[in-house]
Amino acid sequence: MFESQRWHALAFITPLALGDNPTNIFAPAGTPAHSVFGLSMLVFAITGAIFLIVAGMLLYVLIRFRSRTAPGAIEQEPPQIYGSNQIELSWTVIPTLIVVMLFLATARVIYTTEHAPKPTDALDVTVVGHQFWWEYSYPTLGIVTANELHVPVSDAKHPLPTYLTMTSADTDHSFWVPRLAGKMDLIPNRVNTMWIDPQKSGLYLGQCAQYCGVQHAKMLIRVYADTPAEFAAWVAHQRQPAVQDPSVAEGRAVFEHNACISCHTIRGTVATGRFGPDLTHVASRDTIASGSVVNNPANLRSFVDNPANFKPGALMPPMHLDSHDLDAVTAYLTTLK
Repeated sequence: MFESQRWHALAFITPLALGDNPTNIFAPAGTPAHSVFGLSMLVFAITGAIFLIVAGMLLYVLIRFRSRTAPGAIEQEPPQIYGSNQIELSWTVIPTLIVVMLFLATARVIYTTEHAPKPTDALDVTVVGHQFWWEYSYPTLGIVTANELHVPVSDAKHPLPTYLTMTSADTDHSFWVPRLAGKMDLIPNRVNTMWIDPQKSGLYLGQCAQYCGVQHAKMLIRVYADTPAEFAAWVAHQRQPAVQDPSVAEGRAVFEHNACISCHTIRGTVATGRFGPDLTHVASRDTIASGSVVNNPANLRSFVDNPANFKPGALMPPMHLDSHDLDAVTAYLTTLK
């Protein structure tokens, strides 16, 4: 499973080169996204028809009345028409009817999406937005992870949606994965909910859609829709405590004797910080820095040394470790799979 995820990381870096766009709004892959897509097509059809009518009439007038006054002739002012009850009524009633129709169509999509009955076996995930990363916890599974959301594929015969309970730890954020659903705001001291049901396995990309600070553009979202077997394997793996590899004991000691443990959690160690992402299985993730950088030893070392190398304005401070300790910590973190 993890090898396929590494391929998806490359797909994220060069989606156009591979001819696949994981954020294509015209390729919905979930029930809420299909509803949004249908509404969007209705709006495009109506506004497109209005554009064609107006542009066509304008073009007709330009061509029909293109004649010019002959040189030396006195230009005659065309007849002036003041007021028309029929025209006034038509351009008042028709737009009103169009707006009412779009309002009712939109209200229907919102209602059917937000008030869909929740199956008893639906997966619950708590999403907390931070500057500038995502925290995901699975309360019924006992899993806490960051930046990469794993959910099971929902089969039409056996629907298995994932319900996301959302809030923010600091400022306003917005969770948006175009192929799965519309966007939902994450607001401090408020809980919002939404649900997704990807109908095909694969990687779905998204973005924080609410400006939340200097690194808003790099607060990316990665949703992995796993097959039932893949999801069960991922859950079993995530439930395990951190790997304790004696060969990197020095790196673990450096990690535990620095400020790292104040911000990060590594289960099975003294690190219990909650300010930053949970690092228990950080090496199993495809990316770091909230999906903006491929997870490999070189990038991990550079990020630990100074997060501003990749994300200027990130709230994690530079660690100021010497080269030896930096290598040791990097070696330790790469064993946390």
